[in-house]
Amino acid sequence: QSVGEGGGSGAGSRGGFIPALRQVANVAALPGIVKASMAMPDVHSGYGFCIGNVAAFDMDDPDAIISPGGVGFDINCGVRLIRTNLTEEDVTGEIREQLAQALFDHIPVGVGTKGVIPVTPKDLDEVLLLGIDWAMREGYAWPEDKEHCEENGRMITADPSEPRSEG
Repeated sequence: QSVGEGGGSGAGSRGGFIPALRQVANVAALPGIVKASMAMPDVHSGYGFCIGNVAAFDMDDPDAIISPGGVGFDINCGVRLIRTNLTEEDVTGEIREQLAQALFDHIPVGVGTKGVIPVTPKDLDEVLLLGIDWAMREGYAWPEDKEHCEENGRMITADPSEPRSEG
């Protein structure tokens, strides 16, 4: 049973310690949790999981969950979930290693100015304005991807005219 309402850092939220504790309690009620939901000393409200929440889930439990909120998706740290039709049996041995290497080679990580997809400053403005629609236009996404993205893959309030570091 969930405790309280909301408590996230979204619109109408107050943030802070008490809403974060409600989130820790709510995570403790998720299916498949192992032992406990714990909070680090700097805990504060997040989206679903609070920032600083620690929890493990039993993957042998068919009702267990995987929560993107538990891995920091809300700060755009690069952690993403991908849905495929592959099963665990499909990606064993050498195929698993090849897949891991391909993902590492093609998903940007860390700091840098170069990537697999060459973009100009004008392109970056279009990415900000169009979001996943830019990726679809350029052949990097499919229309059905929109329904699996936060904000349908586009932040309407994005404004490339706002100051940013040119790197």
